[in-house]
Amino acid sequence: MTDASLQFADTGRRLDAVDRKILAVLQQDASLSVAEIGDRVGLSSTPCWKRIQRLEASGVILKRVALVDQNRLGLDLSVFVSVESADHSDGWLRRFADAVSAMPEVMEFYRMAGDVDYMLRVVVPDMQHYDIFYKKLIHSVPLKNVTSRFAMEKIKSITALPVPAEMAN
Repeated sequence: MTDASLQFADTGRRLDAVDRKILAVLQQDASLSVAEIGDRVGLSSTPCWKRIQRLEASGVILKRVALVDQNRLGLDLSVFVSVESADHSDGWLRRFADAVSAMPEVMEFYRMAGDVDYMLRVVVPDMQHYDIFYKKLIHSVPLKNVTSRFAMEKIKSITALPVPAEMAN
């Protein structure tokens, strides 16, 4: 692949420098008008809008949302929860994934490689609410081990992905 473009994973189309600029602008402020985005990337409104629509249709842009300060909502406790399972069957995973996905406190949920099977990022108001969450989690399906790590301070938290200038062949 050339340095001028990245390929859309599922469409065969390529992300060019303008697409990458649009993604960078939208990740910083998705509330900008199409005209403002176009000005920042060097396009008029119509071609800019068409590119944004194409990025959305191809799944590169998943959705546009407002980011909310968790502490201003009273969700002051962030917990990273490591889960180990003795059961690795498809049925167990389906039940576990369904149960965890239904818990609104879980912000992120990953299947891991290494000594931990799953990692969750959980936000709750306080330790008492975490205890309620923990009990709900351990009663959802059989688990081998659950380890909780409590964040003392958020040092860096961003949502904008680094848009690569190019991909290696």
